[in-house]
Amino acid sequence: MTMENAELTTEQVLRRDIPWETYMTTKLITGTGFQLLRRYDKKAESYKAQLLDDDGPGYTRVFVTILRDIFKEETVEYVLALIDEMLTANPKRARLFHDDSLADEDTYEPFLRKYSSTFLQLLVCPLFILGILLWKGNWFIQEKSCKILSLTVSARSKVQNSVDANGDASSSKKKHTTIDDVLAGVVEWLCAQLKKPTHPTRSIPSTINCLSTLLKEPVVRSSFVRADGVKLLVPLISPASTQQSIQLLYETCLCVWLLSYYEPAIEYLSTSRALPRLIDVVKGSTKEKVVRVVILTLRNLLSKGTFSAQMVDLGVLQIVQSLKAQTWSDEDLLDALNQLEQGLKDNIKKLSSFDKYKQEVLLGHLDWSPMHKDPIFWRENINNFEENDFRILRVLITILDTSSDARTLAVACYDLSQFIQCHSAGRIIVNDLKAKERVMKLLNHENTEVTKNALLCIQRLFLGAKYASFLQV
Repeated sequence: MTMENAELTTEQVLRRDIPWETYMTTKLITGTGFQLLRRYDKKAESYKAQLLDDDGPGYTRVFVTILRDIFKEETVEYVLALIDEMLTANPKRARLFHDDSLADEDTYEPFLRKYSSTFLQLLVCPLFILGILLWKGNWFIQEKSCKILSLTVSARSKVQNSVDANGDASSSKKKHTTIDDVLAGVVEWLCAQLKKPTHPTRSIPSTINCLSTLLKEPVVRSSFVRADGVKLLVPLISPASTQQSIQLLYETCLCVWLLSYYEPAIEYLSTSRALPRLIDVVKGSTKEKVVRVVILTLRNLLSKGTFSAQMVDLGVLQIVQSLKAQTWSDEDLLDALNQLEQGLKDNIKKLSSFDKYKQEVLLGHLDWSPMHKDPIFWRENINNFEENDFRILRVLITILDTSSDARTLAVACYDLSQFIQCHSAGRIIVNDLKAKERVMKLLNHENTEVTKNALLCIQRLFLGAKYASFLQV
């Protein structure tokens, strides 16, 4: 693929002069087709809009026929540019490809042919699933074909799911390319673009844009998951700054939201880093549409598998409460925040005692709830502190530096003393994590509750469990 073709725009292509009369002379287009093209080509947008309103299916038939019968690259690019221009001005015009008058035309096959290695040169073709695509067309042809296919498929009447792509019954004499054929080919091409982009800057945005439209289709979700597409999507979930990257981020998150309605996709999401990435995005984004789609996704995932516990661990409740304090204009977002907050609170109540303890520590607000001074809690859960390289213990020690709340500091000191007392290697671990210096500073705290528990922690740290077991608060 030459960079000249890779950098083509619709506007540049439409500046060309195409020899329509020559094509008519060689019978590649009909006289009627030639008259329609001469009336339409190079005219003002408002005039072309009127022509499409008057005879949209007629122009659509001409465009599809040219793509089917003419292989000259410049002409193919030109007709794709005409269709792209038409749909960009009014996406609802994609319905023209499903007009009853086009029932005998295979309106999908030409687009598939343009970026498939399988050149389907017959109008009448058997049902098939597209094979391996080698993408011999240039980038402009690939990109426009995929965009037009996405819009066209999405614009069809849903009743066509049970029949072929153009609405014909199975008894039709002509067997056209089916919806499943179209979508299987497109999904394979999209996944290939995510794996190895054809264009350095446009492949990924174009691919994600098409996916955000096509993943509304159940069959696309299924094909995308089977093609291992979810793992290709997750790395694109990251905070954005420029307008272009924000749009890409929004459409990526939109794809994840659409996948959150599909159980097999949810299983993939649960084993990836999708959730932490979504949380990073919502924490750092100021764009309402991005926040909205992420929160709607989290709401969908809340009741699935282990997502609820993961959200608790990652402090989503605190994030939601912070978002609720901000001003939002979208009512769906406000409703989703309320539902997510209530759902997280309900799930916290159902968590085990150690899960509740983790949540309290991760939120950074400690109080004298019964578990802190319950010997059974410490005896049964002491080994749980070892999870994720003593993550909860590390957070507890960090609280000693970051919190200004006296009650929280006092409880944190007490819990450290309990860990030293109950864990066989408690003293060594706490010393290795440099907790002693932080606790020592609190011995001079103005609050007596803090100094009392800091002193207990230091005593147990110096004396060890064997000699400090008698020390009580």
